[in-house]
Amino acid sequence: MLQTAEGAEPLTDWIKKALTRKTTDKTAASIADVVPPSERLVLGVKFAIALTFSLTALEIAHLALLGAWNSEVFAAITGLAGTITGILISQKTE
Repeated sequence: MLQTAEGAEPLTDWIKKALTRKTTDKTAASIADVVPPSERLVLGVKFAIALTFSLTALEIAHLALLGAWNSEVFAAITGLAGTITGILISQKTE
C-alpha cells in the first residue's frame, strides 16, 4: 500500500470516510473517538450510488432514443438521491 510522507494511508474509500463518525469527550482535553461504519452500511450506500448512476444512464438513453422524459425513472433517481443524502447526514449527526 502506498504511504505518504507523514505515514498516513491515502484515501482509498471515500464512502467509508464520509460515513465515519468522530466523537469527542467534552470533559477530557481533545480526546476523539473514531467510530467506523458497518460494512453493510458502506455496501448499501455503494449500491445506491451505483443504482443512481445506472438510472441516470437509463434516463439519458430514454431521452436520446425516444425523445421523451420518463418521470418514473426521474422519481426513482430523486428518491435514491434523497436516501443517500439522508444516510450521510444522519450518520454524521448521531
